[in-house]
Amino acid sequence: MTFLEELHRQRWDDHRYYHHNRVNQLLHLLSASCFVVSYYLIFVDPVAAVMVGWLLAMVLRQVGHFFFEPKSYDAVNGATHEYKESVKVGYNLRRKVILLSVWIAVPIILWFIPDFFGLLGDQQIDRGLVYNTAILWLATGVGAVLFRTVHLFHLMGFQSGLVWATKILTDPFHDIRIYHRAPMHILKGDMYDDMTDWYREVSFQEEQLPSR
Repeated sequence: MTFLEELHRQRWDDHRYYHHNRVNQLLHLLSASCFVVSYYLIFVDPVAAVMVGWLLAMVLRQVGHFFFEPKSYDAVNGATHEYKESVKVGYNLRRKVILLSVWIAVPIILWFIPDFFGLLGDQQIDRGLVYNTAILWLATGVGAVLFRTVHLFHLMGFQSGLVWATKILTDPFHDIRIYHRAPMHILKGDMYDDMTDWYREVSFQEEQLPSR
C-alpha cells in the first residue's frame, strides 16, 4: 500500500472496530474540538494547551472507549473483542490503562516529590505544581507517540509507524469530519452505528484505487 492508502486503512479499521456507539462518537467529536483548541493554544499558552489536551480532550475520548463502546462479540465485523485488541495498531485498552496510570501518577509524585526524583531544579520547582505537571504531561504525550511509532517501525515497518503517527496527529480533524452527525443520530435514538454507510464509502474508495 502507498502511504495514503495505509492511512485510510488504519483510520477505517480504527473506526469500524472501536466506534460503534453514538455516545462514543459524540465524545470523540467533543474531544477532537478540544484537541483543535489545544493545537492553537500550544503556540500561545503551552500550559493551558496541555491542560485542555489531557484534562478535557483525553478524558472525554477515553470515557467513550472504556464506558460506552461495547466489548461483546462484534457481529458487524465478525470479530471478538479479544481479536480487535490483539490487532490494534495503536494503543489498545490495556496499553491505554498503562498510559493513563502514568498520567495520573505524575501530579501525585510531584505533590510529594517536587523535584521529580531530581529531574527538576530549584527554578523549575518554583514555577509550581500546575506548571510542572503540564510540562511532564506534555513529555508523557509526546513520549507515548514516539515510543509507539518506533515500536511500530520494528513490528510493521517504517511506513506503518509513520502512518500511525500521522493518523494520531490528524485524528482531531478527521474525527470532526466523520462524527459531526453523532448528536443528530442520538436525538433520533440511533445509538449504534451499523457501519453500513462506511462500508459503502470504503468499497467506493477502493474501487477508485489504480490496479497494479
